[in-house]
Amino acid sequence: MTPLRLPLLRGPTPVSFSTGCRAALSAVAVVAITGFAAHAAVVGDLRLEPLLAPPIGASAVLICAVPASPLAQPRAVIGGNVLSGLVGLGCAMAIHQPILAAAVAVGAAILVMLMLGCLHPPGGAVALGAALASAPSLETVVGPVALCSVLLVLSSTVAVKLSGRSYPHRAHLPASPHGTHDRPPSERGGFTSADIDAALAQYGELLDVSREDLDALFHQVEIQASRRIHSQIRCEEIMSRDVVALDAHQSCESALAYLRQHDLRVAPVIDDRRRVVGMARRAELAAGRSRPVESVIDPFVHRVPPRAAIETLFPLLSSGKAHEVMVVDADRVLLGVITQTDLLAVLYRAHVVEAVVAGRERQGGSLP
Repeated sequence: MTPLRLPLLRGPTPVSFSTGCRAALSAVAVVAITGFAAHAAVVGDLRLEPLLAPPIGASAVLICAVPASPLAQPRAVIGGNVLSGLVGLGCAMAIHQPILAAAVAVGAAILVMLMLGCLHPPGGAVALGAALASAPSLETVVGPVALCSVLLVLSSTVAVKLSGRSYPHRAHLPASPHGTHDRPPSERGGFTSADIDAALAQYGELLDVSREDLDALFHQVEIQASRRIHSQIRCEEIMSRDVVALDAHQSCESALAYLRQHDLRVAPVIDDRRRVVGMARRAELAAGRSRPVESVIDPFVHRVPPRAAIETLFPLLSSGKAHEVMVVDADRVLLGVITQTDLLAVLYRAHVVEAVVAGRERQGGSLP
């Protein structure tokens, strides 16, 4: 018998089961805290718990399940619920037909929230409830919803963070290594913020994701695509094999003369077994004079195996952390060196080849 398939009952699951459990537990905590605090609060002679469930429960779903959503941020939760309550209250007073008042309240609430940048779906429930309330007033409708919204946001800032996520959400964009407003070198290519704005304007639909998050997400997509494209090129294919290296036991004076002879400012230092022990620079060698090179070396060296894909070099050579990387075997024996120039050359060549192939394909031809 063919098993019954119900595709509509299950869609894509972008989060793990543990993440779902953390979201559920966060919701339990924030709703409980908000409910107990609302139960203890009094506006006039009214207990607040009857108005807690419908709008606040929906707000809790957004905050705990998708805390990065613009619809779940404090401005949206508090502003959206309060404005919707005011809109629903106004419609109840102006329109005496309940169903018409409810319909206008929901539509007007959507318009107000969109125009003021605080769209919050549970606000529709707040507006609907206010328009259909038996005795609508600020004390019976807007006051309780406003207080519960504030309590929900305050409790969520603690509960959601304890679950390992951030709330309120802030997009984490790469920072400049020099403390300036420029992006890191590896993030400057490709699209710009202006491109995102233009694409969003052309798309013409409101997306449940901020522009900053789109920016961060698209840069991660670029990085992943770059890794996939360049994962087939190995470090051993682009490294310089005839490496100018210094002996750890030779004098700084002879090492400095050797660097000047080859017009180099820095070189790897190796021991008797050609294992890399550090790097030496002209300034330190000049100060060392007759001392051995090993006394002035910088022991911190970036090393990669020969079979590593060149995409592993991008974070090192494009961030300013290093200008060269040593290619070594399992015993740290020096096999070659890859500089920023080497990496730039192979990327340029790959770009030219891709452009030629794309041009041939557009013309309907083939490469010779």
